[in-house]
Amino acid sequence: MFPAGLPATAEGPDHTPPRPTAPTDGRIGPNAITRLGEAVAARFGAAARTRLFLAAGIAHYLAAPPSRMVDEGEVTRLHAALRVQFGSGVARDLSREAGRLTAKYLLAHRIPKPMRWLLPKLPAAIASRVLLAAVSGHSWTFAGSGKFEARAGRPVRLTITGCPLCRDATSDEPLCEFYAATFEELYRKLVHPEAVAVQTACEAAGDPACEFEVRW
Repeated sequence: MFPAGLPATAEGPDHTPPRPTAPTDGRIGPNAITRLGEAVAARFGAAARTRLFLAAGIAHYLAAPPSRMVDEGEVTRLHAALRVQFGSGVARDLSREAGRLTAKYLLAHRIPKPMRWLLPKLPAAIASRVLLAAVSGHSWTFAGSGKFEARAGRPVRLTITGCPLCRDATSDEPLCEFYAATFEELYRKLVHPEAVAVQTACEAAGDPACEFEVRW
C-alpha cells in the first residue's frame, strides 16, 4: 500500500494528481492483513487474531504472514469478520490502529529518508500535492480493483469507488477507518502535524463511493 518513493509528478489545471497507470488486478498490499492482525493481537492477544483469521479463511497467514500483494477478497473477508467478531465500534478502533501501523511501516520502509526530511519542510499545500501525486500513482496497491481519485485543496478530498474494505457490507456509519487513519498518519508526518482525516461517505451506507477529507 502506497509508494516506495515520492516522485514530484505534474498535475492538471484543477490540481488533480495523475491517475494510476498500473493495472488493477484485484490485489492489495499485505499491510491490510498484517497490520490488522498486529492490532488485534496487541489488544486482545494472539488467540483472538487466530480466531479472526480462521473466520476470514486466511489461517495460512498465521504461520507465514504475506510479503507480497494479496487477493483483495481476503482483505474484504478479514474486515467483514472483524466487524462480526468484535462489533462495529471496536472494529473501527482496531481498523484505525491498523491504519496507523500501516502508515508507520510505510514511513520506515517505503518512503526514502530524503523525502521524509524534505516534505515537512515545504509549505503544507505543496507537500500535500507531492504526496497526493505519489499516492495516486500507486493507488492500485491499496484500492485493488477499486478506483481512487484525489483532489488537492483545503480540505484534501480522496475517493475510492468500489472500496474493497466495505464491499457487500451494510452500515449506518462509515466502515473504512483503516484508510482514514493511514491517510491521517502520513499527512501528520509529511505535511502538517495537526492534520486530521475523516471519512465523510461510505458505500456501505448507500453512498456512491467512500470519501475522505484531510484538513489541517
